[in-house]
Amino acid sequence: MRLLFVHQNFPGQWVHIAKHYARNGHEVMAIRDAANPKKDFVTTAAYSFNLPKWTSAHPVPLATHFEERVARAEAVGVAALELKKRGFEPDLIAGHGGWGETLVLKEVWPKARSILYAEFCYRTNGADTDFDPEFGRPTMRAHFSTAVKNAVMFTALAYADRGLAPTYWQRDGFPEHMRSHIEVIHDGIDTEAIRPDPSCRISVGTDRLVFAPGDEVVTFVSRNLEPYRGYHIFMRALKKIQKLRPKAHVVIIGADGVSYGRNPPEGKTWKTIFLDEVRDGLDMSRVHFVGRVPYATYMSLLQVSMAHIYLTYPFVLSWSMMESMAAGCLVIGSKTPPVEEVIEDGKNGLLVDFFDADALADTVVMALRKPGKFNPMRRKARETIVKGYDLNSVCLPKMCRFFESVAGKTG
Repeated sequence: MRLLFVHQNFPGQWVHIAKHYARNGHEVMAIRDAANPKKDFVTTAAYSFNLPKWTSAHPVPLATHFEERVARAEAVGVAALELKKRGFEPDLIAGHGGWGETLVLKEVWPKARSILYAEFCYRTNGADTDFDPEFGRPTMRAHFSTAVKNAVMFTALAYADRGLAPTYWQRDGFPEHMRSHIEVIHDGIDTEAIRPDPSCRISVGTDRLVFAPGDEVVTFVSRNLEPYRGYHIFMRALKKIQKLRPKAHVVIIGADGVSYGRNPPEGKTWKTIFLDEVRDGLDMSRVHFVGRVPYATYMSLLQVSMAHIYLTYPFVLSWSMMESMAAGCLVIGSKTPPVEEVIEDGKNGLLVDFFDADALADTVVMALRKPGKFNPMRRKARETIVKGYDLNSVCLPKMCRFFESVAGKTG
């Protein structure tokens, strides 16, 4: 089978399935943004694009989101035509719907079948945009902006032969008449590589403190430290945690930028805004901001964690939560729909109201006070991922069957 993967940040969500087909003798190519610094493991074609520069205010501000994605679509189309000139004719195209990159590919390869990664449908209520009152309720103009963002995804999904979503909650955010077009298969967690390790040791901070399983280590992970992943709520819980557990150390993984939602005030970061809010009440010698770390370091921190915090708006579920469960962490998560799809409170993790920093602190303190009490919950967390989300035994076989079915290569 000849496959083309399209993702500005390739491999992105396609990493496991693309590697599988490349390893097993299929012809695999990818189209990616030229600015993507990741090392390629298949032959790729890079595209670059430029947006028009307006000399005054944009004539239709609500169109800027769509405009950027159409510019990407055109650039991808040019790259696709070059591949076609070189004789490449894919049987199946797999692309992400969020950036508009697949919009014209059926014109280049009309006979190719296609799968669209339908990661998230924007909603003006019941999801992320109206969730956190601390940052104000969205205006009607903001509702308009949110609504029109779906133009790209909906158009791309209409052109695709099938859609693909990683969770049921993400699938069910789409209009009802679209859901039957979208298959639900998680990207997969490699539970052979990600597992508890009682022998793990990891040093942290300028003093090179060494932590091991059984130490009072609280972990928090987010690509960027921002409100969408509950960083502000977590920081407000720290004073009480430190007061009641004077030996506890907190390790915070994440960068200073913005992945989702609004930007902080100019010249500031969400990290510093919420750290400054509580700094005077903290023992900073026991709070370790480590930024972004190599994957092996991240995994070791999960393996020594006594309590792992995962908070999120009703939004895309992070791989990190699933990986922490596979690593045997006790996850203390937010009682929000994406998390509740995987974690059942009191069975394979603990859930608290997203906004209740006091309840979060109490739950963390409880976990640190009697860690042995929660060992069955840790085992159940790993079992949940092994049985339902394991890469090699569950998700990859499902994904292969789905790809081959859409491509018409089965039976």
